[in-house]
Amino acid sequence: METYAALIAIDWADRQHAVSLYDVSTGKRERLTVKHTPEALSEWMLGLRRRFNGQSLAVCLEQTRGPLIYFLLQYDFLVLYPINPVTLAKYRQAFSLALGKDDPSDADYLLDLLQHHRSRLQAWRPDDEQTRTLRFLVEQRRRLVNDRTRFSNRLTALLKGYFPQVLDWFEDIRTVLVCDFLERWPTLAAVQKAKPTTVEKFLRAHHSVGLALNQRRLAEIKTALPLTTDGAVLSSSILAVKVLVTQMKTAIAAIAEYDRNIEAVCQTHADYQLFQALPGAGPVYAARLTAALGSDRSRWPTADNLLRFSGIAPVIERSGQHQWIRYRYFCPKFFRQSFHEYAAESIKHSFWARAYYGMQCAKGKGHHAAVRALAFKWIRIIWKCWQTHTPYDEVSYLKELRKKASPLLNFAANNPN
Repeated sequence: METYAALIAIDWADRQHAVSLYDVSTGKRERLTVKHTPEALSEWMLGLRRRFNGQSLAVCLEQTRGPLIYFLLQYDFLVLYPINPVTLAKYRQAFSLALGKDDPSDADYLLDLLQHHRSRLQAWRPDDEQTRTLRFLVEQRRRLVNDRTRFSNRLTALLKGYFPQVLDWFEDIRTVLVCDFLERWPTLAAVQKAKPTTVEKFLRAHHSVGLALNQRRLAEIKTALPLTTDGAVLSSSILAVKVLVTQMKTAIAAIAEYDRNIEAVCQTHADYQLFQALPGAGPVYAARLTAALGSDRSRWPTADNLLRFSGIAPVIERSGQHQWIRYRYFCPKFFRQSFHEYAAESIKHSFWARAYYGMQCAKGKGHHAAVRALAFKWIRIIWKCWQTHTPYDEVSYLKELRKKASPLLNFAANNPN
C-alpha cells in the first residue's frame, strides 16, 4: 500500500471547506477550515507543499468532479480518494444514530475511512486531458438532448390543444423546419391565408422536397378545420409556441455545435476507431464509449471490474437460506446509460445481438432487463477489443460462436424474425 506524508479529508461546501488532517510523522490530527476562493485554496496548497517537502499526500473527499476537484488536479503531489456520498452517510450512521450532519464531523469520518480502510479504497487517477474533454462534451450534449426532448414534449402537448395538424404534417417536430414553420404560421388560420406557392417555396427552402409529401400537406392545409376558435386559447398558445420554438431552435443549434466539437476531439483520440467499428455505434455512441473507457488500460484490468463499475453487473444478495439477484443501485448513471443505450441500438445492426435480445425476451424478461443482459455481453466484448487494441469484427465473432456451438445461433435459426 502506498505511503503518504499526510492524510487529508475534505468536506466540500460552497463557501468554505472543513478539513481534517493526519500528520503521519507526528501521529496527530488537526482540524481547519479553508475558504472556497482560488486565493485561499492556493495559499493552503503552497503551505502543504512546503510543510511536507513536496511528498505525496492522500486526499479523501466525496465527489469526483466539481470546482474543488478541478482545483486539486493541478497539484501532482496529491493522490485523490473520492468517496461515494452513500458510503459516508452509512459510515456516519454507524456511529451517530441521531442522523445529524455536521461538516467538521463528516471530515473526521472521511479521515477515518482513509486512515483505517484505505486498502479497500481506490485512488482516482484522472484520464488524459483529451479523454476528460470528450467526457465533459458528451455528457453536456446529452443534457441538451434531454432539454430538446422536454421542449418537444411540451410543444406536442400544446399543439394537440389547438393546432394538431402540424403533428400529422411533420414526422418529427424537433427540427428547424417545424420551428420556422410555427414561427411564420403559428395557427391554422395563418397558414391557410398563405398562398400554396408560398408554403411550397418555404418547404423546399428547408430541404423538404418530396413532391407527394408536399402535395399532401398543401391539400390538407386547404381543407383542414380548426380544433378551436376560442380567442383565449389561441392568443395564449401563440405566445407559448413562440417561446418553445425559440428554446427548441437554441437546443438544436447547441447540439449541432457540440457534435462538431465532439467529432474534432474524436478524430484525434487514439482509441476512437475501436469504438467506431462497433455495429450501430455511429458518431454518438462511439464518442460516448470512447469517453467512458478512456485510454488507461490499468483502470479496469478485468472485464468484471468494468461490469461492476458500470452498474450493468447485477448484485447477488443472500440472507439465511434465501438468495436473490437485484439491479445495482449505486454507479455512475451516465456511464451505465451509455452501455445500456448502445446495447439497445445494436439490436438493429448486429445479427447476434438481435438474436440474444430475442432469446432473453423469450425467457420472459422485459425490454430493459433483456437490454441489460445484452449490455453485459457487449461490455465483455468491448473490454477485450479495448485491452487488445483490436477493432470488433462481426464475422469473426459469429465464427467463434459457431466453433463453440453456441445455442444462440440455434435460437436465431429457429426464430428468424
